[in-house]
Amino acid sequence: MGKSEDIELQQPPRQTADAACDATSDCLDLKEAPFSKNTLDVSCVNAADLDIQERSLESQNRESAVALPPADGGVQAWSFLAFAFILEGITWGLIFSYGIFQDYYTHNPPFNTSSETAIAAVGTVSLALQYMGLIFMVTILERWPHIRKGVMWASLALCCGSLVVASFATKVAHLIITQGILFGLGGAALYAAVLILFSEWFVRRRSLAGSIMFGGSGLGGAIFPILLNILLQKMGWRWTLRIWALGTAIPGGIAVWCVKGRIPIVKNQPSQVKPVSLSFLRAPLFIAISATLFIQAIAYFPVSLYMPTYTTALGFSIVDGTLSLTVFNLASTTGQLIFGHICDRAPYIRVMVFSAAGSALSAYLLWGFGHSLSLVFLFVIIFGGLGGGFFAIGPAASTDVAGTEHSNSVIFGAFLLVKGFAVILGPILATRLHDPHALIIPGSARNFGGYGFTTVTLFVGGMMVAATAGSIVSMGVRRWVPKT
Repeated sequence: MGKSEDIELQQPPRQTADAACDATSDCLDLKEAPFSKNTLDVSCVNAADLDIQERSLESQNRESAVALPPADGGVQAWSFLAFAFILEGITWGLIFSYGIFQDYYTHNPPFNTSSETAIAAVGTVSLALQYMGLIFMVTILERWPHIRKGVMWASLALCCGSLVVASFATKVAHLIITQGILFGLGGAALYAAVLILFSEWFVRRRSLAGSIMFGGSGLGGAIFPILLNILLQKMGWRWTLRIWALGTAIPGGIAVWCVKGRIPIVKNQPSQVKPVSLSFLRAPLFIAISATLFIQAIAYFPVSLYMPTYTTALGFSIVDGTLSLTVFNLASTTGQLIFGHICDRAPYIRVMVFSAAGSALSAYLLWGFGHSLSLVFLFVIIFGGLGGGFFAIGPAASTDVAGTEHSNSVIFGAFLLVKGFAVILGPILATRLHDPHALIIPGSARNFGGYGFTTVTLFVGGMMVAATAGSIVSMGVRRWVPKT
């Protein structure tokens, strides 16, 4: 079995029911997995029953001693992270690449007669549901952990099936239901399970590991647009969706099959299920960070949405527009890795301030005066790296807010819910501010804005300034306001 210090035994109950609960928690080292407080939910029996159960538990301890694999390292932890990276790319990468579909749907039948707003709603609905549905799925899977694997398989099937059904669409409404709603719901459920399991494997290196996992969406958002462009031009949109469904099913199925939790699951009885506490919603630190995340996301997503449009408005080719989005997503992935590594070693609040302030400066100086292709690419690299890396603070911030009283994964899901509202509101505001009929100004370095994006640029920069202020307020709240 190995050395005694490598084995974590379930302790038999002693004297009181409370002691029995403490012993059960200690047996699986739950302190190393603060995200998953409900992963193992063993009932606390009445004191009168303890004598009867003590002898049977003592014999079970000898037969079923559990040796937990190490957290934060080792083959099993890094293997999990690799499969989580794949699932991250599957669930988020396609949504982040929807701009390619949007451009194709807008200019090709049978959807080219529909409004641009309706076509854009497909991607917006999918992304918003995936963000906003996470907290609800995390709450469900925290309370009933034994259904996680089944939910993952069902969610993957829903994602793939929705793309196949979408390939038979004849109206934009069909796309909204399939490629939008169904894919978003499937992605939310699949990612929620991954998020909970991730919290079991990484504790001290959670920010870095989280950034690596998040990099799956950034890498997918960088590579997928190129692949989708090729498929759409050669195969058409119907076969592109079908091929993509197959390309999602194969690696996704392998990842779901191989991904495993660190802590064994004991199936709960219905009477033993404990509700997930949401009292953290009143915590000043949670409110301050959530407000800052919301403001930052409102500014970030319009840039990712309109950068290809801005590039082509300058007179450059569609290929250049696609490349600008690819570079933007790659820079975002790099920023997440760098900031995630920093958050494991320095206060995450400082990362928030630096990221937001740098994003504001790049929006005003680089995008505002970005009348050449070289400045456009310089802007997407800097803004994408700084702005995209902002959410690398998520794991560290959720751990800080959670303390010892709450589930980190639920708080992280709440942060993503806030981000989901920003995903909806940000593009709507940007669409209202963008003026496609504005006169194109001469390409002079002295001219700020232009090409219909002057107001959008000012809005993005202003929101990033507000996010900087929110980060400073969060720093003050964390330092001086006691946790509730």
